[in-house]
Amino acid sequence: MKSVLLILTFLCQSIASAQTTAKQTTKYVGQDPPGKTPVKFAFGVVSVAGQHEFGSIFSGDGNECYYAVDEGGKAEIRYMKLTDGLWSWPVPILSDDTFSYNDPMLSPDERKLFFISDKPLDGSGKKKDYDIWYVEKKEDGWSAPINAGAMINSDKHEYYVSFSKSGTMYFSSNRNADTKRTDNFDIYASVAAERGFQRPVPLGDSINTKEYEADVFVAGDESYLIFCATRPDGYGAGDLYISFKKPDGAWTKAKNMGDVINTPGHELCPFVTADGKYFFYTSKRDIYWVDAKIIDDLRE
Repeated sequence: MKSVLLILTFLCQSIASAQTTAKQTTKYVGQDPPGKTPVKFAFGVVSVAGQHEFGSIFSGDGNECYYAVDEGGKAEIRYMKLTDGLWSWPVPILSDDTFSYNDPMLSPDERKLFFISDKPLDGSGKKKDYDIWYVEKKEDGWSAPINAGAMINSDKHEYYVSFSKSGTMYFSSNRNADTKRTDNFDIYASVAAERGFQRPVPLGDSINTKEYEADVFVAGDESYLIFCATRPDGYGAGDLYISFKKPDGAWTKAKNMGDVINTPGHELCPFVTADGKYFFYTSKRDIYWVDAKIIDDLRE
C-alpha cells in the first residue's frame, strides 16, 4: 500500500511540475529561454528564412507579440496572441498597398500602439517623410491611425518610439540635420503632458554626436538607454550602444555593447521585456533574443 501511495505522489508531483513548466514556456511564443549567447527568435514562425523582420515587442504579460516585416520594400506590422495556451499565427494588423507601417511600440498603459509611417496626413497621395502615429485600442479592435501631431513630428524623419513608465516618449529624428548630412539622427525625449507631449528635447553629448543615433529603447525606470548608432569604433553598418543614468540624472557616455551583440552587419530595434528578463533586437534581417543579464554585465 505504501509503495502505491509513493507512486501516486510521484505522479502527482510530475504532473504539477509539467504543468508549471508548460505555463512558464507558453510566454514569448513558447520558445525555450535563451542564455547569454543570442539566438534567432521563433525561427520558422517569426524569424523566417528569406524574410526581413524587425521591431519586435511584447505586451507586459508576454502574451502578445507585435513586429514588422518588410515586404518588397514596404513594411507592415504583424500580431500574435496567446489564447488558452496556444499562440495564433502572425497576421497583419497595419498594412497598406503603398505606405509602410513599422517600429511598433505599446504605450505604458497598452491602450495605444505607436508606430512610424510614411503615409501623408490625409492618407492619400505620395509618400512623405516618416512620422510617429498611433492607433487606440477599441472593443472591436484598433482605431484608424492618428498622427502624433506637430509637437512630436517635423518636416523630416521621426523614428522608433519608446516610453518610460511615467510616459516620457523617447524617439529619434533628423530634424536638425545638415542638408548635406541627412543621416545625422539624434535622440530626443518628450515628457508626457496633460494632453499629448511637451516639446522634445535632444539628449546630451554623452548620447548624441554628429553621427547617426536612432532606434532608442528606454528602460521603464529610465535607468538605461539602448540605441543604434554608426560610429568609428563600431563593428559594422550599425551597432547597439548602451548608456546608464547616473545618480545626478545625467547619462553615462554611451558604450558599444560588444561583439556578443554586434556584428559586421546592422543591429537595430532594441527591446527589453517588461519583466526585465529578455533583450530582443534585429540582426541580419532576423529577430534575435538573449538573456537581459548581459545589460548588468555592461554596467560600470
